[in-house]
Amino acid sequence: MGFSLYVPRPVRAGLAIVVLVALAGTTYQGVTTSLERRRYPHPGRLVDVGGHQLHIYCTGRGAPIVVLEAPASGLSSSWARVQEALEPLTRVCSYDRAGLGWSEQGDEPFDPGRVPLELQALLAGAGEKPPFVIAGAGIGAAYARTFAARFPVTVEAVALLDAPGAGRSSRDRDSLGRMPAAMPWLARVGLLRAMGGSRRSMSPVVRSFMNRPDHLTRAALELARWDDAAQLTDDAALAAARVRAVSAALPASIGDEAGADAAVAAIRQALDRAGVAR
Repeated sequence: MGFSLYVPRPVRAGLAIVVLVALAGTTYQGVTTSLERRRYPHPGRLVDVGGHQLHIYCTGRGAPIVVLEAPASGLSSSWARVQEALEPLTRVCSYDRAGLGWSEQGDEPFDPGRVPLELQALLAGAGEKPPFVIAGAGIGAAYARTFAARFPVTVEAVALLDAPGAGRSSRDRDSLGRMPAAMPWLARVGLLRAMGGSRRSMSPVVRSFMNRPDHLTRAALELARWDDAAQLTDDAALAAARVRAVSAALPASIGDEAGADAAVAAIRQALDRAGVAR
């Protein structure tokens, strides 16, 4: 005897509407993303770091070179205000970690410990020579601290902005630490974009990436490994490496005027400690 499941007509109609909305949203997301890819091409260079390419954007001239590590889910363009303010002083490089922004993800599973190693390979491949001043915000500060401890002979100073650590909260994690795993899927069917899921105060290029499922998927992986990244290197290890450090709390994100101004002030202090006249 055969078995058939009876589905009431209103339920079938509801499911059909859901499918149509999802298809329409997916099409909307795909077309909009395609247009944005042409509208916002990468401003810098793509450099091979061993099986995949990372994007790096450098402006200005001078030494030491300021290297910027973005906060969680951030990208090189998140530093636009800061980079513009610093480039009259010295050379400044922002970049996108693997899978974020314009950088390729690569085939390996995400590992926080690989981030400083890939940055070292990126700087070498791009021909950007030490000495460096490494500045990081939020989770980027943890990566900056680890880079400085692992490659101390190349680093003159480090600026730690809202750095995660024992007994310290971070604006970065407080604002993004509860990012639901559903966000990449909401982005994939266009609902995140339609609902205005990204902050209107963001620049258009940053807002574009914050509506892309590939970028959000990688960002979620970083957030899931937050504690691992924060524990890669502590302040004591940085001191043992004899790297000069400046720590600062930010009143707002680096994309906002107040946050950018505070970040610039801290990085200038780091440049002062590196012996660079402002």
